[in-house]
Amino acid sequence: MHLSLETFRRVCETVVAESSAPCQIVRRLAPHMRSLVQSADRFLKPAHLRGDPDHYARNLIFSDDSGVLSLFTLVWAPGQWTPIHDHGTWGVVGVVEGVLQEQSFMRVDDRPEQDRDEGIQLSPGGLVLLPPGAVSTFVPQPDHIHETGVATDGAPALSMHLYGNELNEFNVYDRNAGTRQRCRVACQRT
Repeated sequence: MHLSLETFRRVCETVVAESSAPCQIVRRLAPHMRSLVQSADRFLKPAHLRGDPDHYARNLIFSDDSGVLSLFTLVWAPGQWTPIHDHGTWGVVGVVEGVLQEQSFMRVDDRPEQDRDEGIQLSPGGLVLLPPGAVSTFVPQPDHIHETGVATDGAPALSMHLYGNELNEFNVYDRNAGTRQRCRVACQRT
C-alpha cells in the first residue's frame, strides 16, 4: 500500500497525539515512512528536489502550525556530508534513491550524561548504509550523535526526514576541539 502525502501527514498527527514516548512514535511511524518513500514519485515536486553544489540541501515539504512535525527532503550530491550533530528530538528517515551513509558517534568523556558544550570526547561507532526503501529512526536522550552523507564515489541520493519539530536548530560537534555548538540552519520552503 502506498501512502499519499496528505494521508501520511494525518497518520503522523494522530500518532503524535496518541503517543508521548519518542520510541513509540518512531516505532509506529517507521512503516508509514517506508510506504511514503515508495510513493515519493507521486507527490514530490521539482522544488522538493532542489540541490546545492556546495552542500546537501534541505527542502521543506510540510510543517504543522504548532511546530510539532516537519518533513523535509534532503538532496545529496556525491561527497556531501552533514557535520557531526544531534537533533534533540525524534526522527524517521526514509531513503528514496541512492545510498545514504550514517556514521554514529558515542560520547566517551568522563561525564557523558552532563549537558555541556566543552570537554566532549566522541568515538566513532557503527556505519549504516541505507539503500532505497530503507528506513532509520532515532530518539533523543541519549542524543543520537551522527553524521550522514554520500560517499565521494557514490551516486546522488534523496532522502525524506520526519522530525518531532521543525528542526531549524541542533547541536554540531567538533571532535578535535571537544566542543559542541548550537547551529541554526536554513531550509528551502516550497
